[in-house]
Amino acid sequence: MIIEFYFDFGSPTAYLAHWHLGKLKNKYSMDLVHRPMLLGGIFKATGNAPPAAVPAKGVYMTQDLERFAQRYGAPLKFNPHFPVNTLGPMRGFYVARSLEQESVYLDAMFNAMWVQEKNMADAEVFASTLSDAGLDAAAFAEKIGTPDVKQALIEDTESAVARGVFGAPTFFIGEEMFFGQDRLDFIEERLIAAMQ
Repeated sequence: MIIEFYFDFGSPTAYLAHWHLGKLKNKYSMDLVHRPMLLGGIFKATGNAPPAAVPAKGVYMTQDLERFAQRYGAPLKFNPHFPVNTLGPMRGFYVARSLEQESVYLDAMFNAMWVQEKNMADAEVFASTLSDAGLDAAAFAEKIGTPDVKQALIEDTESAVARGVFGAPTFFIGEEMFFGQDRLDFIEERLIAAMQ
């Protein structure tokens, strides 16, 4: 079964989804396809806004994040630099994919944001995080600003909007859409059914 995962490293719920999908991948047969998008672009195109834009919703979401982190057994620390401009790390995903280091990169970026509390908008912090993960920071610096990489993120964000995506994380099984890490139980139901 193919599961498409639309994400932005700046979303704590996308981090929790990444964590839990890793566990599901160990239990079930699935092909997990990562679909990067820039959440700010999604919000602008769809008229959506981050939960923290509504104070009461922001307070509730913080509590809910803690509940799901406990349920999943995921370490989670709310990043003090939030909201973080993730343009660099999101572009870096395409470089990691081209170097066949997608998995290592995803873990490094999500952990830096939501476990290590790093300001990933800072170029030096980004470079040191890459190096700490065993990735070639110089190779990323060389490729991350190329026109092809910039255009890829623009096109993928536009494609997400065209598909009906309005926030992160969003998942697709075929053309069936699921929004939010709290919908992963539906994903698991589909995976279980596929095994029977």
